[in-house]
Amino acid sequence: MLSGILFVLYTGIPWEFLPQELGFGSGMTCWRRLRDWNDAGVWQRLHEQLLAELHAAGALDWSRAVIDGSHVRAMKGGPKRGRVRSTVPGLAPSTT
Repeated sequence: MLSGILFVLYTGIPWEFLPQELGFGSGMTCWRRLRDWNDAGVWQRLHEQLLAELHAAGALDWSRAVIDGSHVRAMKGGPKRGRVRSTVPGLAPSTT
């Protein structure tokens, strides 16, 4: 199943077009397994375990790490700035 899931995610083909002759099983079965594993938190735990093992081995350079909204939730969008001033000199005249 995992190989079928990775194949679809890597190639971008639709689940229903996963070739049976590759031996990965049904595309729909792979999709359901991916959904179930995601709902069960398998991917999050796998990611955390991989990071922990790489960190323990000294194989991570945290000085080059990047965090964005897909990994860490940004609460209320961060600090508010003042009003942005327009750089347009004036409004265009009406044509009606």
